[in-house]
Amino acid sequence: MEEKKKVMACSVVVFAILCSLAHVRSDASDHRYKVGDDVPLYVNKVGPFHNPSETYRYFDLPFCSSGPKKDKKEALGEVLNGDRLVTAPYKLDFLNDKDSEIACKKRLTTEQVAQFRDAVSKDYYFQMYYDDLPIWGFLGKVDKEGKTDPSEYKYYLFKHLHFNIFYNKDRVIEITVQSDLNAVVDLTEDKEVDVEFMYSVKWKETEVPFEKRMEKYSQSSSQPHHLEIHWFSIINSCVTVLLLTGFLATILMRVLKNDFVKYAHDEESADDQEETGWKYIHGDVFRYPKYKSLLAAALGSGTQLFTLTIFIFLLALVGVFYPYNRGALFTALVVIYALTAGIAGYTAASFYGQLEGSNWVRNLLLTGSLFCGPLFLTFCFLNTVAIAYSATAALPFGTIVVIFLIWTLVTTPLLVLGGIAGKNSKAEFQAPCRTTKYPREIPPLPWYRTTLPQMAMAGFLPFSAIYIELYYIFASVWGHRIYTIYSILFIVFIILLIVTAFITVALTYFQLAAEDHEWWWRSFLCGGSTGLFIYGYCLYYYYARSDMSGFMQTSFFFGYMACVCYGFFLMLGAIGFRASLFFVRHIYRSIKRQLEIEVNVLRKSSVRATYSSNNV
Repeated sequence: MEEKKKVMACSVVVFAILCSLAHVRSDASDHRYKVGDDVPLYVNKVGPFHNPSETYRYFDLPFCSSGPKKDKKEALGEVLNGDRLVTAPYKLDFLNDKDSEIACKKRLTTEQVAQFRDAVSKDYYFQMYYDDLPIWGFLGKVDKEGKTDPSEYKYYLFKHLHFNIFYNKDRVIEITVQSDLNAVVDLTEDKEVDVEFMYSVKWKETEVPFEKRMEKYSQSSSQPHHLEIHWFSIINSCVTVLLLTGFLATILMRVLKNDFVKYAHDEESADDQEETGWKYIHGDVFRYPKYKSLLAAALGSGTQLFTLTIFIFLLALVGVFYPYNRGALFTALVVIYALTAGIAGYTAASFYGQLEGSNWVRNLLLTGSLFCGPLFLTFCFLNTVAIAYSATAALPFGTIVVIFLIWTLVTTPLLVLGGIAGKNSKAEFQAPCRTTKYPREIPPLPWYRTTLPQMAMAGFLPFSAIYIELYYIFASVWGHRIYTIYSILFIVFIILLIVTAFITVALTYFQLAAEDHEWWWRSFLCGGSTGLFIYGYCLYYYYARSDMSGFMQTSFFFGYMACVCYGFFLMLGAIGFRASLFFVRHIYRSIKRQLEIEVNVLRKSSVRATYSSNNV
C-alpha cells in the first residue's frame, strides 16, 4: 500500500508540473505593445513541402539580412521539434504601415542562383513566427504552362512579401503573408542576378480577443465534413466493440457455464472419459513461463508507456497542446517518460519477484534498456543522417548532453528506486491452483492455432477499430494538417484498449481449451500485435497517401515510426497480458470453488451416513 501511495503521489506531482507547461510562453514579452514598438519577427526554417522532416535553417539558403543575425534561445522541446529561430530581415513595428520597403539587397552568384532554383523546383516553403504566431509561404514558382520538356521550365523567386496584420487594441491577433506573383527574379539561367528583397505591411483592426487568436489554426480539423469522418470512426470502433463483446458474452460465458456444469455433475463418468479441455490443465496453467525476466521487463516497460500515454491525453484534454505551442509535446514526452521510470522498475521487479526470480539487477537493466535501447540506436543513426544533410532535425551537442543528463540523473535513479520498492513488496503470485511437478504434454495443434496466425487474428480487430483515425494522426505528424480533436482521439484509444483486452482473452480461452498451457507469452504477443499492423499501415501511407521522398525523409519516417509501433507493441502487450491473467485466475478460481463445494457436500454426506449407521 505504501508503494502504491508513493506512485500515486508521484503521478500527481508529474501532472501538476506538466500542467504548468500550459502557461509557459516562448517569449519574454507579455504580448502588449505600443505604437512603434518592435514586435519580434523570427525566421525559422525552410524545406520541401512534402518532406516535413527535411528542414533547414532559413539562412542556409543565400538570403540576405538587414543586420546582424541573432539566434533565439530555444527550449528543449523546441529544439527537438527542429525549430531554429533567427531574427528576420523584415521589421514589422506595431501599427506602422509600410509600402514596398526594401529589406536588403544582394547579388546572387551562379552557385547561389542554382541553389535557389533547386529549392524552388522542390516546392520549398519558409516558416516564420511573429509574436509567436506562425506564418508560411513558398519561396518561388515553376512556370510549366505550355511546356512538356522539363528543360523548358522557368523558375522564379519571389522577392516581395505582403504582410497583413490584425490587431485588437495593444495586441497582435492574426498575421498572414502573400507573395507578390509579379515581383519575381528569373532563376532559369546560371548567371549572376541582383535581387532587392522587399516587403509591405498593412495593419487592420479586429474584434477577436487575444485569448482566441489560436483558434483559427484548429478550425480545419473541426469542420463539419471532418467531424463526420471522426464520428464515423468512433461508430465503426463502437460496432467492433459491441460485436466482440457479444461474441465473448454468448460464446465464452455460455461455454464456460456449460464447462462448470459438466465438471460438477459428470464426476461419476469422469473415469470412463478421456480428460480434455481447459479445466484439466489446471496443474500446468500457472507454471512459470520461459524467459520470465524478459516478460517482466516487457510488462514494466509497457506499463510505463501506458502511463505516459494517459498523462499525454490528460494534458491534451486540458489544453496544453494547442496548435503551434512549439515543443510542448516533445517536452512533455521527455519529462513524463523520465519521471515515470519508477513505475517501470516497480512493475517489472514486483512481477519478477512473484515469478520467483532472483537476479533482479539484471531484470532492472533489461527493463531500462528494453525500449530506450532500440530508441537510442535509431536516434544515433537518424541524427547522423540529419547531420550529413545539415538539417535542423540534427540535435546540437548541448541538447544531447541535456537528454543524457536527464536519463542519468532522473530516469535511472527512479528506475532503481522503483525496482527496490517492487523487490521489497513481497507480493505473491496468487495462483488459485497448485502446479504439478512435471509439465503436461501439449497435444499437436492445427496451424491456425499457432502463434503467428493467432497474432494476426488478435491484431486485426483492434487495428480495424482505429485505422480511420490513423490517417488524420499521420497527416498531422508527417504532414501539415492540424489535429486538435483530442477528446475523440481519447475515445478511440479507450476503445482500442477494450478491444485488445477482449480479443486477447478470447484467444487465451481457445488456447487453454486446446490444452495448450503456455499462454503467458502468447497473450503478450497477441495483445501487442496491433503495433505490427500499424507499421504495416505506415507502408501503405508512405507509398499511397503521401508524397514524401528522399533518403532522409524515408529513413526518418520508417525509423521513428518503428520506435512508435514498438512502443505500442509493449503497451498493448501489457494490456493483453493483464487481461488474460485476470481471466485465467478467475476461471480457475471458479473451478477451485466447485471442488471445495463438492468436498463439503461429500463430507456432509459421509457424516450423515456415519450418523445413520450408528443409530441403526
